[in-house]
Amino acid sequence: MRIGVPKEIKSYEHRVGLTPASVREIKRAGDHQVLVQKDAATNIGFSDDAYRAAGAVIIDSAEEIFARADMIVKVKELQEKEFSLLREGQILFTYLHLAPDAAQTQALIKSGCIAVAYETVTDDRGGLPLLAPMSEVAGRMSIQAGAHCLEREQGGRGVLLGGVSGVPAAKVVVIGGGVVGTNAARMGIGLGADVTVLDKSARRLQFLEETYWPQLKTLFATADAIEESVASADLVIGAVLVPGARAPHVITRQMVHEMANGAVLVDVSIDQGGCSETSRPTTHANPTYLDEGVVHYCVTNMPGAVARTSTFALNNVTLPFAISIANKGISRAALDDRYLMAGINVFRGKITYKAVADAQGLAFTRAENALGA
Repeated sequence: MRIGVPKEIKSYEHRVGLTPASVREIKRAGDHQVLVQKDAATNIGFSDDAYRAAGAVIIDSAEEIFARADMIVKVKELQEKEFSLLREGQILFTYLHLAPDAAQTQALIKSGCIAVAYETVTDDRGGLPLLAPMSEVAGRMSIQAGAHCLEREQGGRGVLLGGVSGVPAAKVVVIGGGVVGTNAARMGIGLGADVTVLDKSARRLQFLEETYWPQLKTLFATADAIEESVASADLVIGAVLVPGARAPHVITRQMVHEMANGAVLVDVSIDQGGCSETSRPTTHANPTYLDEGVVHYCVTNMPGAVARTSTFALNNVTLPFAISIANKGISRAALDDRYLMAGINVFRGKITYKAVADAQGLAFTRAENALGA
């Protein structure tokens, strides 16, 4: 199979779909050709010569890679200028986040490609193994970003996250106790903040309480509990996830209005539309804005800021699936692995992930049926 790795073109995105080490593993796994765009990862220390030494062919343009490759391995969703590069039957393996993105969804349908989303591939424990590493990164970064935004020069309240002797620590409220929320809580506790996590799973709250007590407080996520917690918070981390679906608005505009001027909201759920009514996507170039007097940080590719760490973490989990697809083809690989099957969001013009179809009012076809199983 010919596997293409184009350079990412999203704002301030320096991650890459395959490292030189991953290229070497793919070459060892079968008679595959790997095409890597020139300077695809020089910004994070992977030279073109390193890719050549691993067995890749360096290609000047993304257009040529898309034209020649049977499978495209990326990191972020397609940008508008890439829509027309896809072709019928081509496999796209990347993060897609389609539920809130009708334009990309329509482009994938129109192309006739087979789009496999990292964020909906599952495992035998019901987890999302290809999303988890970036959720770890984003969760940890959310506290760093929030602490920075709380500084007065950034528009914040001028509050130090951990406080100092005789001065209380900042109140950090994390909504969602999954991978993002847990990592945010860990970082907040480590910096000495007063951290509360809210979640709708009593079992998850019990785990967090047992793991981090007495440094961490937990609350069941009723509307009342969210309202009261958000109103008194210096920093709110939105860490709500419904796999493959648009994130629910658990934070209303009125809740944000009740927050203190200069408080901060970091909405890590923004890739899936955001969990606050006041959230809208931002970039690393312009990461924040003020709404209702609250600093909002809603960067859609947070892990891109630590691109080298993120690239290694992502490749660790995506590589086995990329090799399986390359060796077997997408149909055989998916039929042999129901967890990979769950990652197929679009198959030759059909929406094959129900949450995406429901979010956009489109017809849904089971992936097994689309593959002719």
